[in-house]
Amino acid sequence: MLDGIGKVSPLGVGGAQGLAQPAPVVSTPNPVATEPLPTDFGTVLGRMTLEAISTLKQGEEMAVAGVRGQASTQQVVEAVMASEQTLQAGIAIRDKVVSAYLEISRMTI
Repeated sequence: MLDGIGKVSPLGVGGAQGLAQPAPVVSTPNPVATEPLPTDFGTVLGRMTLEAISTLKQGEEMAVAGVRGQASTQQVVEAVMASEQTLQAGIAIRDKVVSAYLEISRMTI
């Protein structure tokens, strides 16, 4: 934290030594990010679908773990919110696809 002089204090908030320090975040490499980006729309849509399914499964698993007392409330809320955001994005994409299909079907030949 910043002390009165503008330097970072290693002791945290107010200089108290008894405060718990947050656990370091360990990032795992994403195997999808190392592959070259596909140019085929079907491949991109397929990957997005698989990632959405994975996110939804993780949200469900975390909710069950929370009910069993194996996960903290924060972990459950974060997983459920990520699932909700993924579901909303999927619904928005579906709506756009249906709208585009209807627009194409109205075109005269």
